[in-house]
Amino acid sequence: MLLLCLCSPGVAGGNDFQWCFSQVKGAIDEDVAEADIISTVEFNYSGELLATGDKGGRVVIFQHEQESKNRPHLRGEYNVYSTFQSHEPEFDYLKSLEIEEKINKIRWLPQQNAAHFLLSTNDKTIKLWKISERDKRAEGYNLKDEDGRLLDPFRITSLRVPVLLPMDLMVEASPRRIFANAHTYHINSISVNSDHETYLSADDLRINLWHLEITDRSFNIVDIKPANMEELTEVITAAECHPHQCNVFVYSSSKGTIRLCDMRAAALCDRHSKFFEEPEDPSSRSFFSEIISSISDVKFSHSGRYMMTRDYLSVKVWDLNMENRPVETYQVHEYLRSKLCSLYENDCIFDKFECCWNGSDSAIMTGSYNNFFRMFDRNTRRDITLEASRESSKPRATLKPRKVSTGGKRKKDEISVDSLDFNKKILHTAWHPKDNVIAVAATNNLYIFQDKIN
Repeated sequence: MLLLCLCSPGVAGGNDFQWCFSQVKGAIDEDVAEADIISTVEFNYSGELLATGDKGGRVVIFQHEQESKNRPHLRGEYNVYSTFQSHEPEFDYLKSLEIEEKINKIRWLPQQNAAHFLLSTNDKTIKLWKISERDKRAEGYNLKDEDGRLLDPFRITSLRVPVLLPMDLMVEASPRRIFANAHTYHINSISVNSDHETYLSADDLRINLWHLEITDRSFNIVDIKPANMEELTEVITAAECHPHQCNVFVYSSSKGTIRLCDMRAAALCDRHSKFFEEPEDPSSRSFFSEIISSISDVKFSHSGRYMMTRDYLSVKVWDLNMENRPVETYQVHEYLRSKLCSLYENDCIFDKFECCWNGSDSAIMTGSYNNFFRMFDRNTRRDITLEASRESSKPRATLKPRKVSTGGKRKKDEISVDSLDFNKKILHTAWHPKDNVIAVAATNNLYIFQDKIN
């Protein structure tokens, strides 16, 4: 896996969007192994740690290092803190199905003590991991020798008090809970509740509520599976808990709708409290309308007042108090509308792009093709397209905004729609909860951008 770090002046501050390169880690192979492709990216609540999961079932955690006095222009780098194998490939013998080890989602729990905890999931099994540090070892046991072999108790003539001695720092990742056998279909979302005791997991047709201490049962809170599967018209695509109200959650569907549910109303939340849907423009109706309206990601704002949804061509911001239309709509790559036929043929039209808020909810980011990613300032309504590329990987090199030519005469700095590489796509993004630091996954590469220090 490759890690690239880069730097920018504040998006939230209303300054021009400028970003510069800072750091790179990992291999530079042209032939990328399938197992090395990054499948999820997530900062913890403080932003000190950044976790990535890949298709090989591995989780890599990077830790933010403190600023160096020798290099004050660098705000600190993210270096590898811990790497562990979270999931292994399995086989369901009853259904004759292989269960991939690919990590679908990682979610951090708020830190309560010196250790860190995170949830990771593949298609079927969710695991709670504890990441802890150890810098002391016990020595002077009475019933064990120095090599750990048990001694004969009858030969012990004196008692010793064991002592703790310093040792090299060791970071351990240990599975504390395994939540399995609750999903018939593939898990697409996990979300930790604001009570920090429960979390929800969603697959194509059901959403379950778990307690973090109980692994052998969960509560089914949404079930949209019809009695006759031939009558199935939509599936659940994403779900998330409200950041402040532990009884509220939302889930999105492949029909482009979002349902907000209140767990106080009923044990089974099949009947939603609010239903968010934008009326379709009949004049723009086409064969692809239903496919491109499918929502691939939904995220509450940090304030809890808004939520953001990503469909194939756009990002929409909804006010929770207004259900009939979004308050903001941002076109991500509208120039692809004329290419939907070829995108359907190569299956790119089914790609699931994620989106994220900045710490103050004033800017949003999402990915596109050709390793482009888009950022939108909600205050100024300005937007920018940037490229995660090795060509800009010199220290503190400022990234130039990219523009796509939509027809007619192409300008010097523009790139033609026909020359976009659809195999290079940025699906997974994350924004530091406090600072202007962004993580962007591009195939097996992880790029990080920070605001520039002049």
